[in-house]
Amino acid sequence: MGHPEGERHLERPDCVRGTRFRKVGRVRIDEILKSGGPAFSFEFFPPKTPKGSENLLGTIEELKALEPSFVSVTYGAMGSNRGKVIELVEKIKNDLGVEAMAHLSCTGHTRAELEGVLDQLSGVGIENVLALRGDPPKGEEFEAVEGGFAHASDLATMIKARGSFCIGGAAYPEVHPDAPDAETDLANLVKKVDAGADFLITQLFFSNADYFGFVERARAAGISVPIVPGIMPITDVAQVKRFTAMCGATIPADLLSALEAADGDGERVLQVGVDHAVAQCRELLERGAPGVHFYTLNRSPATRRILTALR
Repeated sequence: MGHPEGERHLERPDCVRGTRFRKVGRVRIDEILKSGGPAFSFEFFPPKTPKGSENLLGTIEELKALEPSFVSVTYGAMGSNRGKVIELVEKIKNDLGVEAMAHLSCTGHTRAELEGVLDQLSGVGIENVLALRGDPPKGEEFEAVEGGFAHASDLATMIKARGSFCIGGAAYPEVHPDAPDAETDLANLVKKVDAGADFLITQLFFSNADYFGFVERARAAGISVPIVPGIMPITDVAQVKRFTAMCGATIPADLLSALEAADGDGERVLQVGVDHAVAQCRELLERGAPGVHFYTLNRSPATRRILTALR
């Protein structure tokens, strides 16, 4: 498969000129985010089968032509796929030559087990970690295991004490679904940053007003680290409804109407999603967002279209 947008240098709008590209070495994401120009990054999850892993590496190889600043790999419920995460981030960084960040979750792990994962990550050259509380198995409430951690801030404290890891944290523009209110959620985020988070990546959102309002509240609360907006290109109507219900995000009425009108026509749905994401990203970057983190769902077409339009 060709890489047309990666084989030529297109004239870019001011908001995306100077994108930071790095050769893989010892690269901290917080330094990338503070070095000027927008950072574009992609998120993937470990497939369940060897064939799926092979296909994913092919997808990342395609997206490599877009020169991402970094990519991240998610962590399954109860840490069920931690071995795959370590293997995948190692291949992404050391074989494909793209900076990689591993997600790390408190769920189902003791402190000793988490320390062991960090040692393995460090051993394969990974120094960027996203510290998460994590999700419990479907239908269950979160409960820390004996000897484990109950909060991402506790995990960040432990990671910070173990060396030179660059620590990322999650942020929720529309409030974490388990938080009783926005004020409590923001107070917990302050704790996470104080514990060592060097940058934040937001949960997906579809209204930029939610992001800018959230950043304003975070700055007023004393949070000064980069806050990267997380964008999910919409490719499936039922899927995006399911995701937003799970994470507490909302779909603006005009966008939902356009998606429902296109439902059943995959190409139309994809174009509606791409057009909305392009408009989101342009405004985000023009108004000072440090970059964009794309939730790719292990696919490349929508993300490729969006970055091609931006550039």
